[in-house]
Amino acid sequence: MAHTFEELVEKQRAADEAYARVRHLQDAYGPPTQTKWSDQQTTTWETAWRAWRDLARDVQAAVTGYAKQEGTPRQEVEARVKEAVRHGDPGAAGAEPPPSA
Repeated sequence: MAHTFEELVEKQRAADEAYARVRHLQDAYGPPTQTKWSDQQTTTWETAWRAWRDLARDVQAAVTGYAKQEGTPRQEVEARVKEAVRHGDPGAAGAEPPPSA
């Protein structure tokens, strides 16, 4: 499945938002090992966690496919996507990848 760079950025944003929801729920409910969660809280957290997991998996697959399609190392594509998400620049497709650490 072909993806554009902008689609990758949107997928990463959706995964990041889903992860933020999981973290918010954990913060609101307290650590599950120290606080007894209700059945509803457990179900809500598990649903949010699954949504994040599925979105994150989809991002990884899309990045891999895009990298193959473009003939670019996967790590470079992933770094450019994350940089675009951080800086709100979905048009960073032609931008130079950030320097390796």
